[in-house]
Amino acid sequence: MSERVLVGPTTDLPEGSQTEIKVDGVSVVVVHHEGAYYALRNNCTHKDYPLLGGDVSLGRITCEKHGAKFELATGKPRTLPAVKPVRIYRTEVDGDQVYVHPL
Repeated sequence: MSERVLVGPTTDLPEGSQTEIKVDGVSVVVVHHEGAYYALRNNCTHKDYPLLGGDVSLGRITCEKHGAKFELATGKPRTLPAVKPVRIYRTEVDGDQVYVHPL
């Protein structure tokens, strides 16, 4: 089983920020939205495009390529053209450090 992966200190991840880390060699986007940290595979399930940098609002991240929206908390697609969910990861704040755990 994989260990948790350090994202960084909370001071480096202010509200609205996005960053990319690797979990078991897989690119993961970590988003700080409305006081919570979310981690999703950094890949739109529609056409293999990174989610990093996509607009985040209403608890969703938008793929910049074709506009598919995914729920941050569940990875579920909420707009076409995506129909498959994005893999999510569990986040943890331990002291002032943010970690991601593979599920």
